[in-house]
Amino acid sequence: MLCIIMGVAGSGKSTIGKLLSDRTGWTFYDADDFHPPENIDKMRRGIPLNDEDRRTWLFILQGLIAEIFSQQEDAILACSALKEDYRQILQGDYQDIVWVYLRGDYDFIINRIEQRQDHFFPKEVLRSQFATLEEPEAALTVDISLPPEAIADKILAYLVELGFQ
Repeated sequence: MLCIIMGVAGSGKSTIGKLLSDRTGWTFYDADDFHPPENIDKMRRGIPLNDEDRRTWLFILQGLIAEIFSQQEDAILACSALKEDYRQILQGDYQDIVWVYLRGDYDFIINRIEQRQDHFFPKEVLRSQFATLEEPEAALTVDISLPPEAIADKILAYLVELGFQ
């Protein structure tokens, strides 16, 4: 089973993903770790990624997802997955993928990003991500103004409801 935690930069994908991993024992993967160097360089310079940049990265993630399922591993993947097209690429033909959307508004998230010191994502790119974002219909949507533990509780309850935990 794979739980993909999605949302724009600063929504808490990695924080929530690690928290869920700690609570479930499932392997945690951060999609940011799979960006090719060219993408990381663009983001560091404040240049938004285009569809072609993201497509290269999504195909790398497709390989990761195939490996997760071939190993019959339970895992959590933190990934922006901003467009429906991107989510379809990642979903493929797999049935056991659960999508969770961490939803927050621009002002709340920009405040979070401004407080970060250890992440390569400049705040200027956030507007581009919001412009690109297509909110998912087939996902558990969780308000990120909740404390991280409460967000994790909601996600775990959803996984139990679906019979995955």
